[in-house]
Amino acid sequence: MRNIGYYIREGIRNMFSHGFMSFAAVGITVACLVIMGTFTLVAVNLNENLKDLERENEIMAFVDDSYTEDEARALQETLEKIDNVRLVNFITRAEALKIFQSEHPDQELYQDLDPQILRDRFAIRVESLEELRETKEKIKAVTGIADVNAYENISDGFITLRNVATVLCVSLILILFVVSVFIIANTIKLTTFDRREEIAIMRMVGARNSFISWPFVYEGFLLGIFSAVVAFLLQWALYEGVTRGVAESQSLQLFRILAFSEFWKPVAGSFLAAGMLMGVGGSLSAIRKFLDV
Repeated sequence: MRNIGYYIREGIRNMFSHGFMSFAAVGITVACLVIMGTFTLVAVNLNENLKDLERENEIMAFVDDSYTEDEARALQETLEKIDNVRLVNFITRAEALKIFQSEHPDQELYQDLDPQILRDRFAIRVESLEELRETKEKIKAVTGIADVNAYENISDGFITLRNVATVLCVSLILILFVVSVFIIANTIKLTTFDRREEIAIMRMVGARNSFISWPFVYEGFLLGIFSAVVAFLLQWALYEGVTRGVAESQSLQLFRILAFSEFWKPVAGSFLAAGMLMGVGGSLSAIRKFLDV
């Protein structure tokens, strides 16, 4: 602890002694963090949209025409017992007609329809969209249910997109993390090579391995912290730009983009943790590999 000031000063000096390499290390680490952050935020937003779809998506189960309203209502208990069913709401013919008319207010022809031309139905919400197809088949198998409508293609598309984004996110994080550690390690390697005579003298006078190593660890730590701060600011600006673009686009209104203010703290913490881990990891790698300490 008494030497912490010395370590920090030496770490800063090491950063500026190889300005170009330090700049390159910061630049590549920032690029890696931004790419990792972008894919992670895409996965987070896709997952949130999938949850919205789970909350709002409804399976429409139409009751057989031969059933009376009381007989139709009696099916609700059976439907509620089906796995993955979260909520069952019974809709009478008259209520279904009112909904239909409200959706076509400008069509006078629809305003005088007889409710009997429609069917009693159930609006069913599920717990997980990943089991939507299986749930649809179970509902269809209930005696008294004549037909079932479920937009499984839309939900399947969301699930596939989320899974692909998650796999890409994890793969890129691993690859880019290794790349960043490698670049920082090589930056530290140049510093240790440049100071090899000073290090040799320190060893000759009995300096501990930790005393020799810590300045390089602090150098990597500072490189990682600085990279994380720059990357976080760039990520914030990029995210806000994309959010505005999606909000102004009519074709992308289907997607809901979370406000960055809702989760900036965990994002900042993740960037700082990743930056420090990259910096310290690169330093330790260089010291072990290139210093005989």
